[in-house]
Amino acid sequence: MNYVRKSKVKYIFITGGVASSLGKGIAASSVGLLLKSRGLNVIMQKLDPYINVDPGTMNPFQHGEVFVLDDGSETDLDLGHYERFIDINLSAVNNVTSGQVYKNVIDRERSGDYLGATVQVIPHITNEIKSRIRKVADIQKNVDVVITEIGGTVGDIESQPFLEAIRQMRIEEERGNVLFIHLTLVPYLEAAGELKTKPTQHSVKALREIGIQPDILICRSPKPLTKGIKNKIGLFCNVVPEAVIEDLDCETIYEVPLLFHQEMLDNLIVHYMNLWCKDLDLSDWRKIVNKIKHPSESVKIAISGKYIQLKDAYKSIMESFIHAGVENDAKVELVWVSSEDVKKNGADRYFSEIDGLLIPGGFGERGIEGKIEAIEYVRENNIPFFGICLGMQCAVIEFARNVCGLDGANSSEFEPKTPHPVIHLMESQKKTSIKGATMRLGAYPCILRAETRSISAYMEREISERHRHRYEFNNDYRKTLKSKGLVFAGLSPDDELVEIIELKKHPWFVGVQFHPELKSRPNKAHPLFRDFVKSALEHKHSRFAKGKISKPNENVISDGLKESTTNIENDKSI
Repeated sequence: MNYVRKSKVKYIFITGGVASSLGKGIAASSVGLLLKSRGLNVIMQKLDPYINVDPGTMNPFQHGEVFVLDDGSETDLDLGHYERFIDINLSAVNNVTSGQVYKNVIDRERSGDYLGATVQVIPHITNEIKSRIRKVADIQKNVDVVITEIGGTVGDIESQPFLEAIRQMRIEEERGNVLFIHLTLVPYLEAAGELKTKPTQHSVKALREIGIQPDILICRSPKPLTKGIKNKIGLFCNVVPEAVIEDLDCETIYEVPLLFHQEMLDNLIVHYMNLWCKDLDLSDWRKIVNKIKHPSESVKIAISGKYIQLKDAYKSIMESFIHAGVENDAKVELVWVSSEDVKKNGADRYFSEIDGLLIPGGFGERGIEGKIEAIEYVRENNIPFFGICLGMQCAVIEFARNVCGLDGANSSEFEPKTPHPVIHLMESQKKTSIKGATMRLGAYPCILRAETRSISAYMEREISERHRHRYEFNNDYRKTLKSKGLVFAGLSPDDELVEIIELKKHPWFVGVQFHPELKSRPNKAHPLFRDFVKSALEHKHSRFAKGKISKPNENVISDGLKESTTNIENDKSI
């Protein structure tokens, strides 16, 4: 028997059609922000159709960034958008994959829970999906609206069980408690000189064939939708023209909620679902968008990694720089540099004109020597540096080799026979053979030392940050590296794990074992990103004062700073 929930909780389902990468995650997040800004308690969820239990073992080139939550869940990058837009910490229940659903159903079948029944997609798989959708509202108290994004595109075979499950929910829930929003593409054909609605019509047709009639259409388009276009889409898709929402390309993703509000989307949802709420207040959000679009100055910061051809691999880092730019009233101009190109062509070519360098996290040996060379260059030239996870480990290796004279110093991840394993496998990881969800994951506390840049940034002694790693600083080398000037600015409460390193005799040199980008928000930039950008601006002003650049706000990028173009290899390491 199907479980029917009779409650005041409202469910909004967001699907996508025509093509992938239209921005369902941003659309869902924007809807969440609009409803939260009207005083409603909103929770969000992503249903991903892939068979992997989670994205933790996927190559970033295939899936982009893995977003880690406080509870250690490795999730889709859209959960990062959810947290940033509605300013809430999510948990494992907010990201459901086909792998999780099928694994749980199979485990229950093996234990005899289905009493000899033939286990089928309908009802067993769809019931499992529905229970996970409803579980989100059960865990958090006083939820008004659950917004669920369905991954993939309508027509994909992988998404069919999810679509069938949400179709059933409209039947099971009370009238007005379920709303379907469908995101489609309205392309502009240059040859014809007009917008084309046929892709949207076919997408909605495919959705209706499986029993789902969308209530609202969000139409991604490079040009404004005329009244005639909206009427045409509404007529052929069985939707009132007022429910055809224009979704234009924006200068910043944080402008999307404002554009949706102009299209009266929040009013439409409130009306359709009979939601009792207050008037919308987006005043603070408008200030953030205004600062993003109209900064007083700019600063160039290089990101050197091995996944730069797919920038979604560093999505949270990119967003964190936007947030830090807001608090510093500056546009952070990111310069993407392949660490392999650094090794081939030398660091001076790429970093002589930048104001800061960030080395992000990652796995595998490829590109490591280029990262180490880049760190050496900025350390010696007093350019602000920020190392995250693997970036911190590379900074330790560089310092050990070039300052402490430990020839051959390395991480045992890259060179198991290194004479100086300054980075080594964590003790808790040595007996682990399973790769999925076995790293040090999630939020852990860290104690900051007095008189460090880190404690000046955080303004508190104990912090909590999210981790995702197997390797750590080797404590056998603490005394040696400390004697040469490396500062251990943050340690685990038991003093066993080095979480933050710094250099005193440097304008700004900080490496962290955790991932601070995962906790940055538009209305509250992460303290370390904020202070890093501030230091980069100071470096730029210093260069101007010394006559090394012509104008403090100059945005010209030299040939050496143009994005490097190393081809994506068939790289199986993650």
